[in-house]
Amino acid sequence: MPSSPTRTSTGTAAGTPSETGGVPLSHGLKQRHLSMIALGGVIGAGLFVGSGAGIAAAGPSIVVAYALSGVLVMLVMRMLGEMSAAHPSSGSFSAHAERAFGPWAGFTAGWSFWVLLCTAVGLEGMGAAKIVTGWLPGTPEWMWVALFMVVFCGTNLAAVKNFGEFEFWFAALKVGAITLFLVLGVLAVAGVLPGTDSPGASHLTDFLPHGGQGLIVGLLASVFAYGGLETVTIAAAESEDPVKGVASAVRTAMWRIALFYVGSMAVIVTLVPWDSPEVVAKGPYVAALDHLGIPGAGPLMNVVVFVALLSAMNANIYGSSRIAYSLVGRGQGPRALARVSGGVPRVAVLVSSLFGFGCVLLSYWRPDDVFPWLLNMIGAVILVVWIFIAASQLRLRRRLERETPERLVVRMWAFPWLTWVALAGMAAVFVLMAREADTRVQLYSTGAMTLVLAVVGYAWQRGRARS
Repeated sequence: MPSSPTRTSTGTAAGTPSETGGVPLSHGLKQRHLSMIALGGVIGAGLFVGSGAGIAAAGPSIVVAYALSGVLVMLVMRMLGEMSAAHPSSGSFSAHAERAFGPWAGFTAGWSFWVLLCTAVGLEGMGAAKIVTGWLPGTPEWMWVALFMVVFCGTNLAAVKNFGEFEFWFAALKVGAITLFLVLGVLAVAGVLPGTDSPGASHLTDFLPHGGQGLIVGLLASVFAYGGLETVTIAAAESEDPVKGVASAVRTAMWRIALFYVGSMAVIVTLVPWDSPEVVAKGPYVAALDHLGIPGAGPLMNVVVFVALLSAMNANIYGSSRIAYSLVGRGQGPRALARVSGGVPRVAVLVSSLFGFGCVLLSYWRPDDVFPWLLNMIGAVILVVWIFIAASQLRLRRRLERETPERLVVRMWAFPWLTWVALAGMAAVFVLMAREADTRVQLYSTGAMTLVLAVVGYAWQRGRARS
């Protein structure tokens, strides 16, 4: 089991040989980078792109779905924040799982999340390429994906501050755009936006158009829209003050989720009929702005969606490379991935980017068998990660209180009761996934991958114990 990171006088986490292989990552992320990553990281591509299907299924009750899943995510982030503030690590929840249950747990959580992030890089690249080919018809999608991949791979190969600068400005644009959307939406709902009439509650009368089944579909869609919030705890390990950065991000998570996710869903379903075809075809944000008749607002929101996809690509290349680096530094993968130069794990960045581009090629070469299988395999990984986070926090909290209580800068609310509530919520989501034909295959595929990784990780752990 790896030793705990030591702290410097400034509060940063100095890398240990067990995790870094003797060459630590740099601390090139400034507090403004981490603050904006935390703020913008909550505004993911899933919010802009994937929420339309949830609205179509749940109708106005999508607000309830996002609120329920938002509570679950806030609990998960609080638990993760408690552990990450106490032991900042580029491995984040993977390192915490290893500390709690042994190397097999860190291996399983880490490599499953690595596969998820790398695959997501390819998916987000394809989504961004589709937008560009809409602007420039006739250009091949694969060319744009390759261009994006080269740009962000290059960004992550350079100093970590370059990643921080890209994400700072990406996040600033996303935050500015969605804040403006909320302001315009609230004014329109209130009937004070020039040229618009307040819809009142006319679009909310059929609150559960498809009954409880529709709410379940919307709930499942909303859960997976929150994926990616974990990146801030990974990035914190390379910031000037990891403890302060994690604590700040976690403490502001509640209002960020309530405002950006739940608030924007409430505005959209109030302004636009839930069954409008444009909600799915154009995306809910573009549909709402078009409904208001604001000139050029729809195309401008498409630019924001494009930026959100590029931001997710950039963040996922970063996150996957750091997870791989941490795993290998803890003896759970090919040693070559742990090589660091200029404070950056460049081999891990290259391998993660190549895996992501390989997923894109599979979407062209094997669109009917291998690619759908890959997508199903990562379908429920985020829930597996959340379970590892909750279970690890249950075990590590008592250890922290007993051995190093001064490290408990962030504390989980009402421990251990809310941790058990969160675990019950995750179990409920698994049950709901098993009931739905579309998500059942994802659940079983992810379960199979998790089981294989757990067996491999346990065998690896036993082999190291004998040597």
